[in-house]
Amino acid sequence: MSNVRALLADAAARLGGDDARGEVELLLAHVLGRTRAWLFAWPEHEASAEQAGAFERLVEARRGGAPVAYLLGRRGFWSFDLAVSPAVLIPRPETELLVELALERIPSGEDCALADLGTGSGAIALALAHERPHARVVATDASAAALAVAHANAQRLGIGNVRFVRGDWYAPLTASRFALVASNPPYIAADDPHLARGDLRHEPLSALASGHDGLDAIRTIIADTPAHLLPDGWLLIEHGWEQGAAVRQLFQRHGFDDVQSVRDVAGHERVTLGRRGA
Repeated sequence: MSNVRALLADAAARLGGDDARGEVELLLAHVLGRTRAWLFAWPEHEASAEQAGAFERLVEARRGGAPVAYLLGRRGFWSFDLAVSPAVLIPRPETELLVELALERIPSGEDCALADLGTGSGAIALALAHERPHARVVATDASAAALAVAHANAQRLGIGNVRFVRGDWYAPLTASRFALVASNPPYIAADDPHLARGDLRHEPLSALASGHDGLDAIRTIIADTPAHLLPDGWLLIEHGWEQGAAVRQLFQRHGFDDVQSVRDVAGHERVTLGRRGA
């Protein structure tokens, strides 16, 4: 048997990199059913042979490039943990900016209809539904496997004012109209070399890449949105850090008012939004 200190030191040395220690702590805490704080408090705790073996398999999978979120089966987003699987994009902290901007435009206590296009794990839809319990949220995704993950997250979190439907963007929403539409669509160029590196290698390509310039999905969403927005309704889209100018032009071309791009904590233009005129 090995104690916590030895297991972590050995695994971090083999994994390497600036994030190695934090990652192996997450993996060992998961195997032991404890918190990272518990690991610090009990470094001499002896793991069983079964636990050490399970930890070793996770470490080897991480060394092979498997994302930590998929190995743990969860990722923190907003105020809760979301279940994730290789069927869905791993939620990123940048997407919380999209949620914050959307909430600023949804009055608390208002009965209104909201949409999340390409919901994946349900991150955006569930955050909006949780913070605006009087709103009616509908979330679409073309992937049945992704919708299963999102629906399970809603059930586990006890969030009942969200509905998940299968289809590409607006396809299943027919004549529905909304006060606000939010989306984190794929926005990486199909030939971008980053798709073959790091965690991106393991995430669903359909949730990452979109045409030669990464804007195919964004073009479709922006073009189709006016028919699905109520007067003065808002569209908010997350995009790549160099795409702000191009996305603003698309918004303006389709008649949106008050178009602006908002920067993330790194100073990059990350979310563009616009309002449908009355």
